[in-house]
Order: sequence, then structure tokens, then C-alpha cells
Amino acid sequence: MKKFLVPTDFSDTSKNAARFAVQALAHVKDASIILYNVHDKIAAGSDGSLLTESEDDRVVILRQALQNMKNELLTLGQVNIECVAEQGTSLVDSLERYVRHHGINLVIMGITGATRLEQIFMGSNTLNLVNVGIIPVMIVPPDASYHQIRNVVLASDFKEVSTSTPVAPIKAVLNIFKPMLHIVNVDSEHYVELTDEYKSERAKLEKMFEEYKPEFYFIRQFDFLEAISQFAQDKNIDLILTVPRKNSFFGSLFKTSHTKKLAYHSTVPIVAIHE
Repeated sequence: MKKFLVPTDFSDTSKNAARFAVQALAHVKDASIILYNVHDKIAAGSDGSLLTESEDDRVVILRQALQNMKNELLTLGQVNIECVAEQGTSLVDSLERYVRHHGINLVIMGITGATRLEQIFMGSNTLNLVNVGIIPVMIVPPDASYHQIRNVVLASDFKEVSTSTPVAPIKAVLNIFKPMLHIVNVDSEHYVELTDEYKSERAKLEKMFEEYKPEFYFIRQFDFLEAISQFAQDKNIDLILTVPRKNSFFGSLFKTSHTKKLAYHSTVPIVAIHE
């Protein structure tokens, strides 16, 4: 069974990510979605006052909220959905532990919440989980609506691809959706002819993903994010795959203000898969 973890804080954005997950996975055989909520032991009301319910009462309320959310999601597609509510002080730590202990295949998260506070909460936690790098993370933009995933772009820096490309997890994601694969490199130094180095790296990638018959594109542009965004629009891309790398320009994808712009404003979901 393929297991997909969908964290929710009941914000509009986390609910949208859950809707996206159900619609994207309804056709996947043996798919199981886990709606996951982490709550503090002490909860407060919207005005900052302590709630009068006991801890057991609050857990019952949370579980009922998850069940209500599940019932709404089941109207979008027939997929197995489980509900899990756990106590914890750190969402990322709780997610990491749950992923390791339950064999999760993919985490699907929103990037912002319905309020400014939720934007800080969901945004930082989503990017922090990406940086931990224990599992592929799909980031669903707040306004993203589901479209069948037919075209996927893999952004590659074409540097030592034999050792830096996480082939198995990339293929695992591709096999879920069975899309057309486009592999893109952005470099301000590209000219009419590719260098021998680029040709060699392209041949390796072509061999790695030969069953998907990938198409290759080399874009001469300095601004990586602008190039990928425009490519996604021109080619009707439904999903962007990235491989964050440490100590490189490409690795800074999830650390710079440019990354935040892409993550918070892109209409195309992103899957980050660490090397």
C-alpha cells in the first residue's frame, strides 16, 4: 500500500492541499491518505483564553473535526482515508517521527494558511520539512486547483548527475502519475551548442529515465526561478520536481527569497526530493 501523509491545521490552505491530494490519488491503486494533526497539550481559545474542556474532550473535538474533513474529502474521490491526531510541540519533529515509523511514501502539504499567523506556521514548517530531507514533499500552493498531472518537469543542474540524482524516489513519484517527463537545465552560459560535459550528463539522465522517454531543454537565462516559471506556463506543466542540493546555487532553491516567491505564489505544485 502507498501511504500519503497530509498534515492539516484546518486552515483553508491545508484543506486545499488535502483536496488536491484526494483528487490526485483517487486513481492510484492501494493509495492510503493519512490526515494528520498535531496539537499542543494546552490549547487556547481564539481570544487567547484557556479552553474549559479537558484534554480528553479536546482530543474528541479534534478527531471529530478530522472525521468531518474526511467526509467532505470523500465526495471528491474514492480513496482510503485515515485520521490521526497526536500531541506534540513540533510539527516537523512529529512528522519526521511518523514518516520513519509508518513507511510514508510522500508528504503533501500546503504552503500558507488562511491568516497571517497560519502563513508563518504552515510556511515555515513546510520548508523546514523539505530541509530535513527525509522524504519527498509535495508543496501545494494556496490557490492551486487540481488538474490531471500529465506533464512533469525535473529541474537539474547537470552536475555529477550519477551521484546527485535520487533516481528511485523520483521514479516513485513519476510512477504515481505516469506523466510526460521534461528535464530542464537553466544556465546563463548556454549557447547554440552544448558543451561536451553537458552532453555527457544528458546521456546519463536519458539512460536513468529511459522508460519515461524524457525530453530535454537547455535554457540560457540567469534567473532560474523566472525561467522555470515561464517554462511551466509554456509547456502546461502540472508538477515541478526539484532536487535541493547543499552548498550550491541549486541547493539554495529552498533558502532564498526567490524560493519563497515560487513556493508562496506558484500555481504549480512542487515536489522536493533530496539527493
